[in-house]
Amino acid sequence: MQTRLLPAAVVTERTAITDVVDAVEDAFAAYARGDVQMPAKSYIDLPQYNGDFRSMPAYLDAGDWDAAAVKWVNVHPDNEAQFGLPTVMGTIVYSDPETAFPLALIDGTTVTRLRTGSAAAVATRHLAREDASSLGLVGAGTQAYTQLEAIATVRDIEEVVVSDVDSEAVAEFVGAFEDRFAVREGSIDEAAACDVVSTLTPVQQPIVTEVGPDTHVNAMGADAAGKHEIADDVLGEATLVIDDYEQCTHSGEINVPWSEGLLDEEDIYAELGEIVVDAKPGRGEAGGPEGVTVFDSTGLAIQDVAAAHVAYEHAEEADAGTPFNLVGTDV
Repeated sequence: MQTRLLPAAVVTERTAITDVVDAVEDAFAAYARGDVQMPAKSYIDLPQYNGDFRSMPAYLDAGDWDAAAVKWVNVHPDNEAQFGLPTVMGTIVYSDPETAFPLALIDGTTVTRLRTGSAAAVATRHLAREDASSLGLVGAGTQAYTQLEAIATVRDIEEVVVSDVDSEAVAEFVGAFEDRFAVREGSIDEAAACDVVSTLTPVQQPIVTEVGPDTHVNAMGADAAGKHEIADDVLGEATLVIDDYEQCTHSGEINVPWSEGLLDEEDIYAELGEIVVDAKPGRGEAGGPEGVTVFDSTGLAIQDVAAAHVAYEHAEEADAGTPFNLVGTDV
């Protein structure tokens, strides 16, 4: 039995975003049912290298399938300037839950990109208006591409407004999608007025100060204490849905107003998994939220497991990637 090596190109080519969206939704449902094991993310801090490592293990039982994996990921801000390497790199070990055999080594950076966009798509599926047709993107980096690809699988997106301080990044993004969408550069306010908006920046001072009256916001940028993209009054008036209580209150979009006592438990409507399993109604359902909704996404290890499951299954079916003997030639 061999382990399959799945580099970025194979994951990108073989992993259909529609399937990842569905698998990530399965993961949220399993989380709500209690059918997951997901220890807290652990950190190894390396101040001498201005970086850190993070370990994210998880197991989930989605009913029709189960899977286990661990993502080993870093954040080294000096990498690009000093070594020509990405700031963030990830590797996923994807294992058979029954035997623990390492089925695959997978490029975790690509999986992270896919699962993050898919989490926003799941939230959009349950919280955006059914007739939502415009998408705003605050930030034109790598994640913006997957946000559009994933969200367009759950809503009929026609118009896209993208805002970024880097005009070259905006131009590149527009060029990549102008044959499929009415996509244009706009201000943050213009992007935030769309039916759906995804915020994708690492800022620590809010830059989104106003949104449309029925806008659904995917707050994706905050992943550490102190990060904060959306104004407190917008958050205070919105229906707040989170991915995980502990992570969001510590390092999600709500972490700053939460620490200052401006938000508390009564301001949180639900975890996304509760809506997925119908424990709480989504938009358009009796008793569901109206007006502005905000999904605070910090990223969960079960999402990585779900996306890795799709990547592996598709690669296995197509005999893609490189099989090799990791455990031993006699296995």
